[in-house]
Amino acid sequence: MTGTVTSGSAARPKLSPGSQPEAARVREWRAPFLVDVRVTLSVHGRGRSDPTFRIDEAGAVWRTSLTPDGPATIRVTGPSPAAIAAAAAAAGPAAAAAGPAATAVLAKAWGPGADWLLDALPAALGLYDDDTGFDPSGHPVLHRAARRHPGLRLSRSGRLMEALVPAVLEQKVLTLEAHRAWRILLAKFGGQPPGPAPRGMRVFPDPRTWRRIPSWDWHRAGVEGVRSQTIIRACTVADSLERLLTKTHDEADRRGDARAARPVRGPPAPGDQAGDAERPGRSAAPRPEAAGPRLPPVLEV
Repeated sequence: MTGTVTSGSAARPKLSPGSQPEAARVREWRAPFLVDVRVTLSVHGRGRSDPTFRIDEAGAVWRTSLTPDGPATIRVTGPSPAAIAAAAAAAGPAAAAAGPAATAVLAKAWGPGADWLLDALPAALGLYDDDTGFDPSGHPVLHRAARRHPGLRLSRSGRLMEALVPAVLEQKVLTLEAHRAWRILLAKFGGQPPGPAPRGMRVFPDPRTWRRIPSWDWHRAGVEGVRSQTIIRACTVADSLERLLTKTHDEADRRGDARAARPVRGPPAPGDQAGDAERPGRSAAPRPEAAGPRLPPVLEV
């Protein structure tokens, strides 16, 4: 991968309360394909007021993340949508689909995880999105969508829990309700973003913080017990989940199959000694969360 990382400064929007100016880490990357930065990264945003995702007046994308090295803020800029459309038109439909054009991208990051986010930038902008064999010409809807968004790439954040938690919040409710819950929880439990992040931005909480959120705060955010317990249970195995990103699909499937084959030990029934629940003729008392959805076997450790 090409690109350079240097120190520098960035345009300063309104600072979050308590933010301190600090030097930015800078990376210039020339993507070997046509990519619309805003459209590609927008998959990580949850609504217009997502505390972890913003697009400023200049069209730059701001994101916060809790990386393995610590919290970080990143600001990414690229060609405008009009420039992307013009480049695609100049290249022609066939060439645009193959992505021969290059895109100059500039990113600035702050915080302990700045270098990690800059290293992850190519993947976030679709470097590993292999569209070989993708031919939408036989489907009118896909064909129109591909022509309208020639710079769309499939993004990879590298942070599984930051995708899983909001996905759980979005189950069984209206999208607006899920986005409202996300904003409320991040506003109260999210961390302060490094650098000159736009006002109101927050960093994704660590798993321990998610596990310790009181039931009344889930209730105030409009999150019922099934979704909150699913998030809490996922956060108890967060490290195992994040490690799955280092495995191939086959390796992850084998891990899930092995865990599914393990016997499940139920809690002892009232009055039984520990372990009696596994004896013949004994019935274990149901777990409190039994009415909720089970995590896939690969999530249970």
